Amino acid sequence: MLGRIRPSFIKRISRQLVEKHRGELTKDFQENKLIIKDLTDVSTQKLLNRIAGYTTRLMTWHLYTSSSPRDRT
Repeated sequence: MLGRIRPSFIKRISRQLVEKHRGELTKDFQENKLIIKDLTDVSTQKLLNRIAGYTTRLMTWHLYTSSSPRDRT
């Protein structure tokens, strides 16, 4: 299955947010959206949603790869 292609600036912003605020971010999109809204000055709702979506995906991936196989289920 092919994934959606995201612009590089969304990926860059998301990676920076995950690096700096990993402890605050979660696997929940709605929570991440509120956190990102407070941390950044994103101009549009669409851009905020795209950044929050990719950040949530990164957090899910980071939490999945950093935990042991028993913790994943």
